[in-house]
Amino acid sequence: MASTYLNKTFGTPTSTQKCTHSFWFKLGSDFTEINFSGMWDNYYSFDIVLDSSSRFRVYSDNTTPTKAIEYVTNRVLRDSSAWYHAVVSIDTTQSGGNRVKIYINGEQETSFSTTFEPNQNDSVNIVLGTHSAETSIGRSPAGGGGNYFDGSITHYHYVDGTAYDADTFGETDATTGIWKPKTAPSVTYGNNGFFLKFENSGAFGTDSSGNSNNFTVNGTMTQTIDTPSNVFATLNPLTVIGSEPSLSLGNLKYNTGVAFWRTVDCSHGFSQGKYYWEIKIGGTDTMLGFVSENLLSQQTSTYCGAGTYSYAYNNNGNKYISDVATAYGDSFTSGDIIGCAVDLDNNYIYFSKNGTWQNSGDPTSGASGTGALSSIQTGYTYFPSFSSRNNNNTTVNFGNGYFGTTAVSSAENPDDGIGIFEYAVPTGYKALCTKSINAQEYD
Repeated sequence: MASTYLNKTFGTPTSTQKCTHSFWFKLGSDFTEINFSGMWDNYYSFDIVLDSSSRFRVYSDNTTPTKAIEYVTNRVLRDSSAWYHAVVSIDTTQSGGNRVKIYINGEQETSFSTTFEPNQNDSVNIVLGTHSAETSIGRSPAGGGGNYFDGSITHYHYVDGTAYDADTFGETDATTGIWKPKTAPSVTYGNNGFFLKFENSGAFGTDSSGNSNNFTVNGTMTQTIDTPSNVFATLNPLTVIGSEPSLSLGNLKYNTGVAFWRTVDCSHGFSQGKYYWEIKIGGTDTMLGFVSENLLSQQTSTYCGAGTYSYAYNNNGNKYISDVATAYGDSFTSGDIIGCAVDLDNNYIYFSKNGTWQNSGDPTSGASGTGALSSIQTGYTYFPSFSSRNNNNTTVNFGNGYFGTTAVSSAENPDDGIGIFEYAVPTGYKALCTKSINAQEYD
């Protein structure tokens, strides 16, 4: 949602003392201060943010302005590979304590670096619609906007007039033990309440609460099939050294603006099964790789084909195996789409260029490994890895169906139907997402 936001100005609220925010979010690569939602009208404000230290912060002020609420967690939220669930429940009528409750993934936060509680029965600027202030989701509304949220948001509930706990909106899965959303929670939304599912790609601001509190969409918003119940792989900003490569578009685009090779690794690893993903090249100096977990902290300042048990294909058509280069396939350049198929059941890796498997490769050949780039050392967990230099804007599709903000044209699916790709997915291969990984690793 970076540089994109929703906004609305509400009417008279049901209550000026009680409200609940509940939403799911997945972080991008921007770890400066970012806003989930806020309200501002020159004198009054209310904000839910991750601050510049990646701590969850709830803040409100009244006239002058005078601080009315401030809670900042000690917990740091920096995992960009998973979805978080946040609930902010406020009830100033409580006699003592717990007037502001914050939950992350179903657990109430109790450790704070800053705690400023509202007075009992305060009518603080916490309820959307007070003072006719504009409400924004995805940015700070203060001073004309800023601090855009970088990442994804889904299932945003706002309740006007009732303070609900986290278990109203989520529950623990009995099989996996993972906190998951309740898709139709039983709540009374109140006058200004809303429920944004973001399921209609033509009208992302549609309110599903029954109140018709629809928002206006500003900028270009892209829908994703990455959800809290099935998390797709992305590039991992925590593997980037310094500022290179820079990541954007939900950590699915990378650019290295320097003349030196820089590498970023994937958020998801796997040790068995068959997986497929695609890369749309945005420059010339590019290397596409696959590395064992022991290299994750070693090769980010060089290229992904360096180091023991690393496997890569670069733009000049060479393959790199443990830093040894030999001829492999066609060269590639900006605009080409490279497919990668990894078979860890038979321990082979294959690459395609614009749908044609290189070296006459056949990813379905099983134990024979026909035309594979290489056999793979067993006994390791492996991660996709990507290297570039010299202003290379390359995008990755792990199954979301987009290269950057452009949808793939062919919409090919794996056998299990999970994931959307430009070219046909080899039989038996899956998208790199939690449902597919769990099915192949643990079934």
